[in-house]
Amino acid sequence: MEAYTDFADVYDELMDDTPYTEWCNRLVKDMETYGISRPDRGAEDPIESEKNLVLDLACGTGTLTEMLYERGYDMIGADFSGEMLMKAMEKKERTGSEILYLQQDMRELDLYCTVGTVISVCDSLNYLLEKEDLEQTFSLVHKFLHPGGLFLFDVNTDYKYREVIGDATIAENREDCSFIWENSYDAANGINEYDVTVFVQEEGDSFRRFQETHYQKGYEEEYLRDLLKRTGFELLRCIDADSEDAPGPETERLYMVARCTK
Repeated sequence: MEAYTDFADVYDELMDDTPYTEWCNRLVKDMETYGISRPDRGAEDPIESEKNLVLDLACGTGTLTEMLYERGYDMIGADFSGEMLMKAMEKKERTGSEILYLQQDMRELDLYCTVGTVISVCDSLNYLLEKEDLEQTFSLVHKFLHPGGLFLFDVNTDYKYREVIGDATIAENREDCSFIWENSYDAANGINEYDVTVFVQEEGDSFRRFQETHYQKGYEEEYLRDLLKRTGFELLRCIDADSEDAPGPETERLYMVARCTK
C-alpha cells in the first residue's frame, strides 16, 4: 500500500474537481437520518462525546475531514501516508481546527475509544487488494464503532476498472503541474494498475518529474452486502454513488450506509 509520497504535494491541485461538497452533504444527511453522531463538540457526558466522534478513514489531505469539522462534527482523521497527513496538518494549522490525525494502516486500525461514525470515501477501500484485508478492515471498523454507529463508504466496482478506465490513458497539462495517468487492468486478478507521472514546475522553466504506481481492486454489491452481514452490520442504504439511483450492471461506484448491530 506504499503510495501517495511525492504525489501528496500535488494531490489537492490535481483533484480539484472532486465533488467534496456533494459528498459532505450526502454524509451529513445520512448521519442525521440514520446515525447517532451529532454536531455537538465538547459534550460533557463521556458516552455522548464518543457517540459524536466521526472517523475519516483514509482521510488523505483532510479536505473532507475539515468540511465535516466545519459542520460541527468532532473529527478524527487516519491515513497510511505520512506525506498526505502532513498536508492535512498544514490545513489544520491554517484553519485552527481541533482534528486529531493518526498515521495508521486501515488494516491495523487502533483507536483510544469507540466512535459514532466511520466514513471512508474516494476509493480508499479499493486499495485493499485482498478480500481478507477488506474483511479485516470491516471487522476493525465494527470493533471501534459505538453500538448503533454508522459505517458510510464508497467503493469502485470491478465494472469501472474492467470496462471504463482499465486501459485508458489520461493526460492533463496545467500551468505549473502536468500529469500522465496510465491504467492497466489485470483481468486474472481483477486488479487495476495505474502509473502516474507528474511534472511539477519549480523555478523558471525547470520541472521536477516523479512517478508513482498505484493498485486498486473493484468490489461488487453482492459481495459487500454479504461481507457487511458477516462482520456485524445491517445495510441501510446502497446506491449508485454518481446517479444516486439503485445500483445497476453499469454502476461504477457504490455508496453504502451500514449500521453496527452487535
